[in-house]
Amino acid sequence: MHPAFLRYLYPLTAALTGLLLAGCGKSEAPAGKTANSTAPITLGFMVKQPEEPWFQLEWKFAEKAAKDLGFRLLRIGATDGEKVLAGIDSLAAGGAKGLVICTPDTRLGPAIAAKAKAAGLKLIAVDDQFIGADGKPMTAVHYLGISAAKIGESVGQTLAAEMKKRGWTAADTAVCVTTFDELATARERTEGALRALAAAGLPEKNFHRAPMRTPDIPGSFDAVTTLLTRQGSVRNWLVCGFNDNAVLGAVRALEGAGIGADRAAAVGINGTDCIVELEKPKPTAFHGSMLLSAKDHGYRTCEMLFRWIRDGMEPPLDSRTTGVLITRENFRQVLKEQGVRE
Repeated sequence: MHPAFLRYLYPLTAALTGLLLAGCGKSEAPAGKTANSTAPITLGFMVKQPEEPWFQLEWKFAEKAAKDLGFRLLRIGATDGEKVLAGIDSLAAGGAKGLVICTPDTRLGPAIAAKAKAAGLKLIAVDDQFIGADGKPMTAVHYLGISAAKIGESVGQTLAAEMKKRGWTAADTAVCVTTFDELATARERTEGALRALAAAGLPEKNFHRAPMRTPDIPGSFDAVTTLLTRQGSVRNWLVCGFNDNAVLGAVRALEGAGIGADRAAAVGINGTDCIVELEKPKPTAFHGSMLLSAKDHGYRTCEMLFRWIRDGMEPPLDSRTTGVLITRENFRQVLKEQGVRE
């Protein structure tokens, strides 16, 4: 071979070898993509009541996370177990890598966990914690939820403060608590509220439970209407429940019995289903609500799931959020600060 040609060949060979060796090293995946794929990561976000404002907000913040982090989001409404399992099949068929879910029935937990594992989906339960076959929370499934007992205690403390402000006494005041004990989170909230009220000096004999057949405003209205027929001699009422709708139904029942804002004070939980109530020109007995962080529940769950899939950063098994009190006086400002309203 001619020496002149070799002078060109050797540098070329060295350059090609360097490129090949560089290609064997670790490469970084583009943002929002796995290392072995050019397609964006796909996540599912499944909720049990897609028409409810709370879940609409969760989806809104989940979409914000998708935009910020560069993954693809699939929103799924699943109101029963059959739709949940079908939704998981659809996610798997579409190449999804993870699922955030608020299940319509916490007892579906074992079936959901098994289905997700078989489909290769990393899983985070949100809002309502899965219940195992033994009737206990499935602590091995990643979960982001509300510190239900603390939220309930905040409700009780708020009601106790309002009672004191109005000059009511234990002798002329009773507590109406709308309950839905089939849901563990609901039970923890109402029990927390009652503990705080007892600590404030209200005797347990003044606590009156109104068990709801359905977890909505009509269910609460019917339960409290029945309660009021038995407790017609009560002068003043403090009202609590596991969410806004459970309390709003009670407020409507009290109004039906001729009891308004002068004789009742009610505090809900969620802060998203009561906005119209707080906007009414004339105050009702609905004093306020503990606003939960839909942003944390929508954005943060997706961010944790995304980083778990892309970067191997496994989130804590149990994460909890708290709330902030909104009333007629501050709700507009707080809703704006929390991203619920522009």
